Amino acid sequence: MNPPNIIISGGGTGGHIFPAISIANAIKEIVPESKILFVGAEGRMEMTRVPEAGYSIVGLPVKGFNRKNILKNISVLFDLWKSMQKARKIIKEYKPDIAIGVGGYASGPTLKEANKLGIPTLLQEQNSYAGVTNKLLAQKATAICVAYENMEKFFPAEKIILTGNPVRQGLVVSEEKQQTGYAHFGLDPSKKTILIVGGSLGARTINQSVLKSLNLLKDADIQVIWQTGKYYYGNLKDALDKNAVSSVKMMDFISRMDLAYSVADLIISRAGAGSISEFCLVGKPVILVPSPNVAEDHQTKNALALVKKDAAVLIKDGEAEEKLIETALTIIHDNDRLRVLGNNILKLAQRDSAKRIAEKVLEIINLNK
Repeated sequence: MNPPNIIISGGGTGGHIFPAISIANAIKEIVPESKILFVGAEGRMEMTRVPEAGYSIVGLPVKGFNRKNILKNISVLFDLWKSMQKARKIIKEYKPDIAIGVGGYASGPTLKEANKLGIPTLLQEQNSYAGVTNKLLAQKATAICVAYENMEKFFPAEKIILTGNPVRQGLVVSEEKQQTGYAHFGLDPSKKTILIVGGSLGARTINQSVLKSLNLLKDADIQVIWQTGKYYYGNLKDALDKNAVSSVKMMDFISRMDLAYSVADLIISRAGAGSISEFCLVGKPVILVPSPNVAEDHQTKNALALVKKDAAVLIKDGEAEEKLIETALTIIHDNDRLRVLGNNILKLAQRDSAKRIAEKVLEIINLNK
């Protein structure tokens, strides 16, 4: 068999790009000579992140619809038409054996044109509430890889495969890693640790909630690792220094998230699909504060899927400043609650997701040939 030609399309946020790169890496591990081309949206973060990961990418001029100003969508429709033409040209020249869509603006035109040209397509849906693009593409897709149960309400049941979301490699929690983590962050192994993250860019509400409760944290017999995001770091660092809260270790970005997970007794986070998949794998109790600024409020739906199984605690964005840190301090001192949350979230873990998706991709190519 000739090495497969594969197109992977989508992006816009790290939540789409990271799984896409993980799938590409997993395909390469199984068939190293595979040829993989990414198709993204011009000006979005995939145009830099994908080449950094060692893959070629082509950009489409596609943009999202403006729901507030309908007139601005005239140019959006024109860009969509241009994107369809460009996607068709890319597919005809590249001749892929399959097109994979991970959600995000670019995956719509790319997979739609692939379908028209008789190329099999595979969708990867990260969230518990399916995105608009994937819902539109589902009828023609060969297979749909999902991370949550009960996705039949969005997709044809016979096409659904529960694979989970591909996550970063090396997320193993062990006693050895825990000791390395305490040293790495300068923490006291005898104290409980809260890990606070708001995604790579930070989360304003979570940061404000911590800032408002610095006195509570100062008086509590615990320690905190706080990832603020680069936009917020400067101002928050000044406030932390002013309040002299030595038990809080603040940084704009945590490069060794595996070590942070290893030392965390409790995590506070937004409810992005990729983050939740990681929390399941490491089996850590978590308080989720869903972002209200996402399409179809999908983070709340992601969080509720866990809350229903008593695998997470949900605090609404609007209530976080009042309740978040107080709730966290109550839970971290309740060992039984920590144990229940940790055990229940671990049951939801889907392992080897990228490899399972890659195997399905290659199976479809072989069947098609």
